[in-house]
Order: sequence, then structure tokens, then C-alpha cells
Amino acid sequence: MNVSAWNERQALFAMHEIQGIGWHTIAKAMQASVMDCVSYSEANWKQLGIKSAQSQALARTLSPAFAEERADHYRRLGVRVITWLDDDYPRWLRHIPQPPWVLYAKGRIELLEGPMLAVVGTRVPTAYGRHMARELSSQLAARGLSIVSGLARGIDRCAHEAALQEPGGTIAVLGTPLDIAYPREHSSLQHRIAQEGLVLSEYPVGTACHPGMFPVRNRIIAGLSLGTLVIEAASRSGSLITADQALDMGREVFALPGPANSPKSTGTNEYIRDLKAKLTLSVDDILAELAVRLMETSAFKPSPAPGPQPPTLTAEESRIYELLQDEPATADVLHAKTGMSFGHLHAVLINLTIKRKIEQHPGSIYCAL
Repeated sequence: MNVSAWNERQALFAMHEIQGIGWHTIAKAMQASVMDCVSYSEANWKQLGIKSAQSQALARTLSPAFAEERADHYRRLGVRVITWLDDDYPRWLRHIPQPPWVLYAKGRIELLEGPMLAVVGTRVPTAYGRHMARELSSQLAARGLSIVSGLARGIDRCAHEAALQEPGGTIAVLGTPLDIAYPREHSSLQHRIAQEGLVLSEYPVGTACHPGMFPVRNRIIAGLSLGTLVIEAASRSGSLITADQALDMGREVFALPGPANSPKSTGTNEYIRDLKAKLTLSVDDILAELAVRLMETSAFKPSPAPGPQPPTLTAEESRIYELLQDEPATADVLHAKTGMSFGHLHAVLINLTIKRKIEQHPGSIYCAL
């Protein structure tokens, strides 16, 4: 990174670290050239339309020395700082409404490079909801998707715990700084995710917490993910905020149906009825819907599943694999030879790629490895 780019990054990071400086204030500085802003006086800041208290704080605090002091603090904590200007900023997050200017991360940073799927739902699930959250999250993570959730009680916790056991892993997006666990009983789980998965927050360490921070972080959960799966949500559930944000971002929304007389499934059932969410009965429903977007990501290079034995193939996977051993082919050719529906065929192709039996080449041509 050249000196100019490094100074610009420092300035953005330092602004984000100053208490009381919000997203819109930083946006004005970015538009004005954040590097120039390092030397601004209080009057300069006010000319940008920034309030007096924020202008005073910026003029008093913003400096390369402050940025380096804060960067040292995070290095000592083992926290990785990722700014909007960095190349490794998550690409799916970059263009959402109000993307976080800075992310604080602890754990497996590489999870941000692969495909992610959000799993959200009620904080007080039924036995059915808990079972399905664990089942679907485990199976999706086993196929290489990282499960993103908010470390809340109920469905979030079930999803995180199940995905931790699998190659795809899990990402917890906090509504607090990294040094605070909420709820408190999730402290050990948060620590475990920081060791084996990834914990993210947009809030600097030392930020005072308030309830409004939790709905705001939901845009990050939706923004990181190719799609959002909702498991048990009442009509006005907070989980539907995440689902609505995913829809606004042009991402897919999936919903697990529940009993017609269950208040906890009213929201998910209504989303399915109103065609806002795809009816989801198994992971294949999700993989088939996301097939095109998965092929545009590094979805097909997950950490291999543990164990010395090669992955077993289903009868349909074996059939496709044998055809591709004879010669490379497109999905259209495979569809014609097998008679499989395109949705099901793409799911089989995804599984074979994840199992490292085939790979995709330009022109959507599949070849056996």
C-alpha cells in the first residue's frame, strides 16, 4: 500500500474511533477527501455541515498519532481492523445502504472470502425450531457455507453451535463491541467462536451500548450473506427486519414453514404466502436457488471435511461425475442427457464441486478432476 493510501486509511480509522462521530459525519468527510480532513480546524468541519460538538471532537482528536495509538491497542487485543478502503473488505457488504466504515474482527478472517448464509429467528424457539436450526445450519456449513447470525438467544445460538462443527464455520455479528458479550450467558460461546469461527462488530472497543445498536447491526448480517434463512418468526419479529433488509439488498430470503396455528411461525408462513420468501424444506432448496451466485464466489473451495476417506457420492452425483469423466459438458448438455430439472442439477453440481470431484471453467463448462 502506498503512503497516500495508508494515510487515507489511517484518517478513516481514526475518525471512526472518535466517540460521538457517526456514519453520516464520516460520509461527509469521505466526500470532501478524508486525507485533507486530518488538518481541518473546527471551522473547517462546521463548513461541511457537521455539528459543533462533533467538529470540536474532530479538530481536537483526529491525527495520525491517535490512529497509531488505537491501532496498537487493537493489535494487543488480537483484533483485526478492516476498513472500507481495504482490499479485503467483504465484497458483498461494500455496496449495501450505509456499509460499515470499519469492521473489527477476531478469528478466522478467511471466512469473509467464502459464501455466507444468514440464519435468524425467534429468541424463544420451539423444539421443532431448535432442531431445524441445528439441522439446516449444520448441513449448510458442511457444504462450505459460513453461517452468519447475531449471537442472540434461541435460533441464533442453535445456528452458531451447529455450524461450528463443520468446515464452513460460523460468523457472529455483534450488536456490541468485541469486548462485551450480550447476552452474558453467551460469553463462552462468543469466546469459542472467536477461536474457531469469526466474531465481527462495527463498534469500537469502549463504545457505550444501547438497545438501538442491535437492529442497526442486522444490515451487516443481511449484507454479508447471499441469502437469509428465517426459522420461526412471529408477525412483528425482529428477525423479519433482517429479512426485509435482505430483500431491499436484492438478496434471497428463505423461510421454514411452521404449523398454521403456531404464533412463532406466523411471520415465516406469511412471508411464504406473500412470496417474499422461498419455501424451504431442505438445504437443497437453498442451494438450488443460490446456484448461480455460489458459482460466482469461492464457494467451491471450502476447507475439506475431516477424515482420510474420500467423500461418498450419491447415485445422481456418480451419474453426473461419470458423464464428465467422458468429456467436459455444460449444464444444458447434462440436463439433456439426464433429464434432471435445472434446479436439482445445479444442486448436484454444487455438491460435486464442494466434494472436489469436478470444477467449473469459463463458459459454464464442467470438467471432472
